[in-house]
Amino acid sequence: MQEYEILRLLVLIFGVSALVVFLLYRLRIPSLVGFLIAGVLIGPHGLGLVKDVRDVELLAEIGVILLLFVIGIEFSLSNLLRMKKAVIGGGGTQVILTIILSAIIAYPLVGLANKSIFFGFLIALSSTAIVLKMLSERGEIDTPHGRIMVSILIFQDLCVVPLMLITPAMGGEGINLSKLMIKMAKAGLIVVVVLLAARWIVPGLLHQVIRTKSRELFITTIILLCLGIALLTSKFGLSLALGAFLAGLVIAESEYAHRATSEILPFKDSFIGLFFVSVGMLMDVGYITDNWLKVTIAVTMIFCLKVITGMLSAIVIGSPFRTALHTGLGLAQIGEFSFVLAVAGKAAGLITDEFYQIFLSSSLVTMMMTPFIIKSAPDVSGRITSWSLLKRLGRIRKISEEAFPEKKSGHVVIVGFGVNGSNLARVLRKSEIPYVVLELNSDTVRKMKRKGEPIYYGDGTSVEILHKLGIQRAKVFVIAISDAAATRMIVQIARKENPDLYIIVRTRYVAEVEDLKKLGANEVIPEEFETSVEIFSRVLHYYHVPRNIITEHIDDIRKDSYKVLRTIRLPVKHLVERHEFLKDIETETYLIKEDSSVSGYSIKDLRFRTETGVTIIAIQRGDEIYQNPPPEFILKSGDIILLIGKRKNINEAISYLESDRFLKAKYHR
Repeated sequence: MQEYEILRLLVLIFGVSALVVFLLYRLRIPSLVGFLIAGVLIGPHGLGLVKDVRDVELLAEIGVILLLFVIGIEFSLSNLLRMKKAVIGGGGTQVILTIILSAIIAYPLVGLANKSIFFGFLIALSSTAIVLKMLSERGEIDTPHGRIMVSILIFQDLCVVPLMLITPAMGGEGINLSKLMIKMAKAGLIVVVVLLAARWIVPGLLHQVIRTKSRELFITTIILLCLGIALLTSKFGLSLALGAFLAGLVIAESEYAHRATSEILPFKDSFIGLFFVSVGMLMDVGYITDNWLKVTIAVTMIFCLKVITGMLSAIVIGSPFRTALHTGLGLAQIGEFSFVLAVAGKAAGLITDEFYQIFLSSSLVTMMMTPFIIKSAPDVSGRITSWSLLKRLGRIRKISEEAFPEKKSGHVVIVGFGVNGSNLARVLRKSEIPYVVLELNSDTVRKMKRKGEPIYYGDGTSVEILHKLGIQRAKVFVIAISDAAATRMIVQIARKENPDLYIIVRTRYVAEVEDLKKLGANEVIPEEFETSVEIFSRVLHYYHVPRNIITEHIDDIRKDSYKVLRTIRLPVKHLVERHEFLKDIETETYLIKEDSSVSGYSIKDLRFRTETGVTIIAIQRGDEIYQNPPPEFILKSGDIILLIGKRKNINEAISYLESDRFLKAKYHR
C-alpha cells in the first residue's frame, strides 16, 4: 500500500468505528460488537469503502500481533499457578472435549481425520477479548463462573502456540511427525533463547533506558522488543503472533512490568478495535444472506457444542450445575485466535474457500451474540437449574467431602468466604457467636477446614443445602459473594424458608439495594457506597470538620437505603492547622449543637480535664477564635471546640460531651 492509501484506510477504520460505537453505545451494546459491525460496513463485501482484501488481512495480522503482545504483557505465571486446577483441569477438558466432539461431527462431512481434527481446533477457542471485557464491565471477574471462564481462556490462549505449530504439519493426507518434531524443536529453541534474553539481556537494557528518564525512549524500546522478537520467531518459521506473545511475557516477568503495562495498556482497546474491524471487513454479507440456512445451522451447532463442553469442563473441576451452565453460556463463541488458525489452515489446504466463508460468517455471529448471552446467562442458568428434574440430579450428586454440621440454633450463616466473609467469621469466633460458612471454592473449603473453620462446600441457591446449614433455626444470614444473580436467588430462598431471619447482603452497586430489599433483605451494604463514605469521612477529617458532624453525615447517607444525603450547615472557616511537633497526641474538633446539654455551662462547670484527661485549647465562635479560653468561659450552641489529648481520652471526651455525666459530676462535688 502507498502512504496515502494506508492513511486513508486508517481514517476510514477509526472514523466509521467511532461513529458506529457511539451509536451502539446509546443502545447499550458493547463497543466490540460495534467494531465488528464497522468492519462489515466498510469492508469489500459491505459498502466497498475498502477494496483490497490483502490490505485488510495485513491489518488483521498487525492487530493480532499487537493484541497478543498486550495479552503477553498482562500474563502472570503466579496467577496461573494459583488457578492451576481450573486452568489445567477445566481448560484442558474443554479444549480436548471440544476437539473430539467437533471432529466426530465433522468426519462424516469431510471424510479425513486431519481436516476433522482441525475443525475441532477452530471450534475449541473462545474470545478472550470479548469475554474478559464483558466480565470486567459487569464486575464478575471474581465470581465463581468468572474465575472458571478466565481459567479456561488462559488455557486456550496457551494452546494457540502448539495449535499454530501443528496446523501447517496437518496439511495433505496426514500429519508428518518428523516435520512436526522439527517445528516443536525450533519452537523450544527460540523460546529458550528468548527467555534467556529475558533473564540476562532485557533487564539490563531496560535499566539503562529507565535511567535516561525518557518516556518516549522507553515506549520505543518496548515496541522494538515486540516487533524484534516477533520478527525473530518468523525467521525460524514460526508465527509473528507467537513472537509477540513471548515479547509481552518477557516484559511481564521483568522488574519494569508495571511501568511497561501502564504505558502500553492505553493502546490496548485500539489494538483490539483494529483487529475486530479487520475481521469484520473479511465477512461477506451477501454470502450470509444467500446461505442463511447453512450459517444458521453452523451457529446453532457451535453454540450448543460449546455450551455443553464448557459446562462439562466446569463440572469436572467440581462446580455446581448452575455455575457450570453459566460458564458454558459465557464461552459459547468462536475466539479471535481461531481466525488466525483458519488463515493458516486455508494456506495448508485443510479448509476450502466455502468453508472459510461459512466459518467466518458463523463465528462473527457468535461473537455478536456473546454480549447479549452473557447478560442473560444468570437468569437462564437460574431458571434451568430450578427445574425439578435438575434439582433431583443435584441432590444425587455429592456436594461435600464431609457431613454438614449438626443441628444448631441461633447461629449465623455466612455465604461466601472472601475478604468480607473471612473477616466476619474471625470476629464471630472471637465473640463466641456460633456460625457456619458456605463456600463454592473447594480448595478454600479444604484449606480452611484444616484450620478448624466450620466451612462447607455447596451452592447457596440450593434449598437443600441451606436447610442442612440450619437456615430455619438461624438468627442472622449474611451473603458476601460477588455473583449478583445468585445473591438475588439466595435472598428469595432464605426469606421464604425463614420469615424471621435477619438477612444482611453485601453487593457491589447502590443500584442493587432497592431490588434486594424488595426480595427480603433487611440490610444491604453496597461496596461502592461504603468506599465513598470512607473517602469523604477522611477528607472532612483532614479539613478538621467536627467528628460528630462527620458521623451525622455517615448516618444520614446510610439511612433509607443510602438514598438521601441531608445537608448540615457547617461554619465556613476552619480552626488552626495542627502542629507537626505534636506527635504523641492528637487533636479533634467538636460542634456544640442547639440541643446540646453543655450549652450554657462554663468550662469550669464541665470539669473537663479532670473527668476525661483532655484539654480545650481553643474555641471558635462565629468569626472569632478564643485561644486558651479561661475556666469561666461560657459555652454556647454553635461553638466549635478544639480538643487535644490521647486518642483514647478524646473518644471518652466526646462521649462525655454527649451525655449528662458532667451534671452528675457537678452535683456530686
